[in-house]
Amino acid sequence: MDCLIAMKIDHEENSLYNQQILQYIHRAAEKGLYDIRGLGAKRKVPSFDDLVFLTASSSRYPLEGYREKCLTQTLLGTRHAKKPVSLKIPITIAGMSFGSLSANVKEAIGRAATKIGTSTTTGDGGMTPEERASSKTLVYQCLPSRYGFNPDDMRQADAIEIVLGQGAKPGGGGMLLGLKVSPRVAKMRTLPEGIDQRSACRHPDWVGPDDLTIKINELREITDWQIPIYVKLGATRVTDDVKLAVKAGADVIVLDGMQGGTAATQQVFIEHAGIPTLPALRQAIEALDEMNVLGEVQLIISGGIRTGADVAKALAMGADAVSIGQAVLMALGCNSEFYFDGQQTINVEEEYRKLGTAPGYCHHCETGLCPVGVTTQLPDLEKRLQPDWGERRLRNYLQTLNMELTTLARACGKSNVHHLEREDLVALTVESAAMAKVPLAGTDWIPGAKGV
Repeated sequence: MDCLIAMKIDHEENSLYNQQILQYIHRAAEKGLYDIRGLGAKRKVPSFDDLVFLTASSSRYPLEGYREKCLTQTLLGTRHAKKPVSLKIPITIAGMSFGSLSANVKEAIGRAATKIGTSTTTGDGGMTPEERASSKTLVYQCLPSRYGFNPDDMRQADAIEIVLGQGAKPGGGGMLLGLKVSPRVAKMRTLPEGIDQRSACRHPDWVGPDDLTIKINELREITDWQIPIYVKLGATRVTDDVKLAVKAGADVIVLDGMQGGTAATQQVFIEHAGIPTLPALRQAIEALDEMNVLGEVQLIISGGIRTGADVAKALAMGADAVSIGQAVLMALGCNSEFYFDGQQTINVEEEYRKLGTAPGYCHHCETGLCPVGVTTQLPDLEKRLQPDWGERRLRNYLQTLNMELTTLARACGKSNVHHLEREDLVALTVESAAMAKVPLAGTDWIPGAKGV
């Protein structure tokens, strides 16, 4: 009788060549192309989730939420501008282009921000009349590509943001694939319709810090020194970059960590370039402090801000305000299984499946086939997100963030959210303690700090 030997199948995964890496290698070998996708980094890095607040009890008294006010007013651009930006809340909307997003989405964002009392930002490709009309406070971006850049439009803005980099793709430019280059987008950007567009990675007239100074002065002259000049940096060599931007004359620094999103770029940028928002924020504050401009030059931090707790922790670490992008898209229905047609909700899970994904996992912004009408230029898809519906959802979300922010501030005994401080925080992991330079919870140990 033959002996049957049971063979054990080994399913132990190789840590170096796991399923994700194997799929990447097989795909690269088959197509000879790198991956392009939207949204932000998927890898887990130390973040604001790794910090917690030391709220008040007996040694410090909390404020009563129903009787004692907690102020949120935020002033940006006080260094040189005759008309600084005044906001009701320290939560701003990041630059996201018309082209990447639909016109309906841009309008919904502007309307919601106006109702709440904060600012929006144009993004690559210029400013649409609808965006200017719906946004009470609008920041006009000057990007390396100069697509849609118009001095007359810029003079209508409330601030200018010179973009040197983004957290999701520092050192690289973005992409707008052909399906999203509609006739209107093509006209605004002076591009052929339906052809893939790749943005430049650096300004054509900027090769060093002295040229940045010249550019800032040019923009000040164009706008008669009325409005603030922001400089946006992707978080990499933060200390030197912040100091150079300050020396060049920036009123506000916008710093974008690697968790920041993008509509489309190479995945190798998204996952393997830049540093997390947590250490970037700490380095930026230290740089401003070394230059003795804390409070004079404001800092806006972005990249992975999702909750009121994230906002509160960013302010406690020294930021004057935050900027959100991906979370705005989620509030507008990105990655939802349905959209609202004005009368009823329509399930679109089948359309996600055709893209090779599912609600909650989609990062296919680059395709222009967004099932819920957020990142598209196709008329039939764009109309799935109506400005009224989008405005209501985003307004609710921003209101929730602000309520959570003030709740935490009051619990720390603060009557103003800008009074939150690093001393109010501790870290839950050694890595986050070292990156944020706050004590590990239950100790007075700050890993890497001198004399500790």
